[in-house]
Amino acid sequence: MSDLFKDLFARHDTRILAALKAGTVGIAGAGGLGSNVAVSLARAGVGRLIIADFDKIEPSNLNRQQYFIKQIGRRKVEALQENLKKINPFSEYIVHDVKVIRANTGRLFGEADILIEAFDKAGQKSILINTWLSLYPKKPIIAASGLAGYGKNSKLHTRKIGSLYVCGDGETECPKGISPMAPRVAIVANMQANLAVELLVKIKRSR
Repeated sequence: MSDLFKDLFARHDTRILAALKAGTVGIAGAGGLGSNVAVSLARAGVGRLIIADFDKIEPSNLNRQQYFIKQIGRRKVEALQENLKKINPFSEYIVHDVKVIRANTGRLFGEADILIEAFDKAGQKSILINTWLSLYPKKPIIAASGLAGYGKNSKLHTRKIGSLYVCGDGETECPKGISPMAPRVAIVANMQANLAVELLVKIKRSR
């Protein structure tokens, strides 16, 4: 173990760090939610992230997603992998430049202890959640619902339904003229990431 690794996580409890290092988290989507979740989990010391997205970076993404101007036009998963390695080179980042559908969910994320749902569209969210719970009923999936606009921190919460957790305000419809903004998107993404850390520690320390 390198001195840099020890310094990077010097303030972590060694037992918690060991649990996180042994964990694998899947992230379906590398946009506003997914890129922010990935950065937080990399900084926390999660040992392995599996990320899938088929989109490329556009200028309008930069107001809330973890990319840079010079990365415009690149594939999201490739740019995100590059950024994550600069943050924490001691974790493994497996990326798939594909659209996540019902048929490939198990192949892409089957090795994950936890799956993060980080899609934009309600239909895609529903398909992913139902597919995951059907394939892996005991493995947690952390979804997001309701994160557009700004303010209203008190409305953000987490709901649990069996192995499904949903972070956000629960309002699926965006009001006219209200778009996702960096502060609220990042809050919900970090609610997902924070819960993933909590669950991962419980999972790994119970084995």
